[in-house]
Amino acid sequence: GILAYRFDCSSSAFSEKSTLRKNRGGSVRVWTRKCQSDMQKLSLDIDDVRALVTIAVRSGRFLGAQWCIQHPNGPWAACDAYSLIRSEWIDPAQKEMAMEYYLKFAIAKTGKLLLVVSCHLKENRGSQR
Repeated sequence: GILAYRFDCSSSAFSEKSTLRKNRGGSVRVWTRKCQSDMQKLSLDIDDVRALVTIAVRSGRFLGAQWCIQHPNGPWAACDAYSLIRSEWIDPAQKEMAMEYYLKFAIAKTGKLLLVVSCHLKENRGSQR
């Protein structure tokens, strides 16, 4: 799993403007295997993740800033964590339902790449710790 350590929970590591600019025009990379697996389970692609990042920074709930490691002995990244709610069509229910996501991302030190560390439904958050 991803190791996460809080450093300054009171403020975002990245500005809204900077995050939205990277999200819109820069490259977005899924940074962990767990995130990639969670995205596949939810049938999310990079465009879906871009939409979730936009919702998160514009109207989501900021949960804190954390240091995250990609894998044991791997690189670290300063990440912002958010929860957000997005209305989605749920086929089995045959209606739109509010889905709560947990999203964690970083901007690479080059400043040109948005790294998505976590992207899953809120109830799966416990497995991230």
